[in-house]
Amino acid sequence: MRPVPTFAEALGAGVLVLDGGLSNQLEAQGCDLSDALWSARLLADGPEQIEAAHRAYVRAGARVLITSSYQATFEGFARRGTGRAEAARLLVRSVELARRAGEGATGEGAKGGGAGAPGEVWVAASVGPYGAMLADGSEYRGRYGLSVAALERFHRPRIEVLAGAAPDVLALETVPDVVEAEALLRAVEGCGVPVWLSYTVEGGRTRAGQDLMEAFAVASGNDQVVAVGVNCCDPAEAGDAVGLAVAVTGKPAVVYPNSGERWDAGARDWRGDMAFDPARAVAWTGAGARLVGGCCRVGPTTIAALADTLAGEGADTG
Repeated sequence: MRPVPTFAEALGAGVLVLDGGLSNQLEAQGCDLSDALWSARLLADGPEQIEAAHRAYVRAGARVLITSSYQATFEGFARRGTGRAEAARLLVRSVELARRAGEGATGEGAKGGGAGAPGEVWVAASVGPYGAMLADGSEYRGRYGLSVAALERFHRPRIEVLAGAAPDVLALETVPDVVEAEALLRAVEGCGVPVWLSYTVEGGRTRAGQDLMEAFAVASGNDQVVAVGVNCCDPAEAGDAVGLAVAVTGKPAVVYPNSGERWDAGARDWRGDMAFDPARAVAWTGAGARLVGGCCRVGPTTIAALADTLAGEGADTG
């Protein structure tokens, strides 16, 4: 048997296909996500549904599964009456469910979708922004009025728990501004797990309105960061952002935009039309993207088309 590569080694071998939106797949399975904890509620109430959603994406061709911990925080669980020890157990469970789903689904005829040997599925533990805990759309505005130090104190405890569950990488995702990016990078220091840093952007800037060159630059020279890019944004924003992330940092890019529909936080509903076109991924990988997938409202069918598109372009997707 050949040795299993590290995540960074797999990333260097070619493009890895990410999964799509976990929440939309859970809703397709009949789950009610109206709780403030969103999909994280099912870590306690329906873990089998989370595992089933992960498996759907592996069967579609995803080779990186992002865990259901995006909105899982000690503070959020506490509001629901969940104690700290139980909350930590649920955070660990998010990694275990993704790991088990990857191991199980690859034996069910899952298609190829990543660099490395068929059957290798990587687990990315999601670390969502502070605004996700607030459950009021703040991650699309940023600038919470908190310092870097305060945000670091918020993020570090769950990062430590997630890192202890041995994921392959930590996904610092949907980051709305530079202040929070700096806090997250401080919070992961010494955790022993590689990370990717992914901003949510609009109009060619962070959601907080900062210059993207400045935003990406916070990861330059940080060897723990294996990829930098964008997620949870309009697909039309992705291409320029990928090129800039690579140019500024010299690192591979990660890109997983939304469907193109827009979230109305007041109405708690999506507006607009589907605009995610798997054909765009060819340009993204040409600009240096090595982690490519979808975010909100991008389901297994679209991820399957994405995996097929990249394989057809010879993007080393196995």
